[in-house]
Amino acid sequence: MDDTTPRAAPFEFEAFFHAHYPRIARIIAGILGDPSRAEDLALDSFWKLWRNPKAQGDKAGGWLYRTAIRMGLNELRRDGCRAHYESQAELAPAPVTPEEAHSAAESRRQVRSVLAALDHRQAELLLLRNSGLSYSEVAAALDLNPASVGTLIARAQQAFRKEYLKQYGEQ
Repeated sequence: MDDTTPRAAPFEFEAFFHAHYPRIARIIAGILGDPSRAEDLALDSFWKLWRNPKAQGDKAGGWLYRTAIRMGLNELRRDGCRAHYESQAELAPAPVTPEEAHSAAESRRQVRSVLAALDHRQAELLLLRNSGLSYSEVAAALDLNPASVGTLIARAQQAFRKEYLKQYGEQ
């Protein structure tokens, strides 16, 4: 390059940060509704800009805003997924007394023992259905005809009852 070729001005990251940070944080806070998490994501978006020299320059503003909005939307999706899975995984409170704890553990052991004695297809049917899957989801998971799932589950429940009585008698 000769001395007559104009050089690009160096990117003033600090000035750019101070000029855009408050607005970036507000935009992300508007997406998330959580100002403290928005500040973290705003800093993360500036960190991405800092680490990507190709994004710095005349179009850095557009790149930064797109990146920040995408990060906010991704966080929003993650929060939605997390809330969904946490609500699905809500567990019953732990037993209060040692006797209750022992009884619950013994019940789980008995159920596992009965399931282990069943035909594996019947055990799979019961476990999938008990996990909250619909008949069509159970059919897809086990490659079954959806119309036969109800009958197969009823038979599996009967087999479970029969095996439970065989192993543990009436209780």
